Amino acid sequence: MQHSTWIYIIIMILTTNLIRVIPLVLIRGEIKNRFIRSFLYYVPYVTLAVMTFPAIMEATNSPVSGAVALILGIVAALCGLGLFPVSVICCLIVFILEFFI
Repeated sequence: MQHSTWIYIIIMILTTNLIRVIPLVLIRGEIKNRFIRSFLYYVPYVTLAVMTFPAIMEATNSPVSGAVALILGIVAALCGLGLFPVSVICCLIVFILEFFI
């Protein structure tokens, strides 16, 4: 049985739009619950971490170089460096370690 690609596209559009519209319809006022506000504050960071961590470990030839770059990147970020210096440090660490591992 042959399925129409347009049906799949329409279902995808409806699904992605419902995920965005339902909270706007159901939640009218300001969210005052501290737990929910805290949860919603950290959702983007957790999502970014969940997407980035596997890529860090699998994008290199050796997971060891990715792990070392991750640890040193965390240390550099905790020392107050910005996003660009941390990413440069991590890239350089992976580049150097790939020669030795």
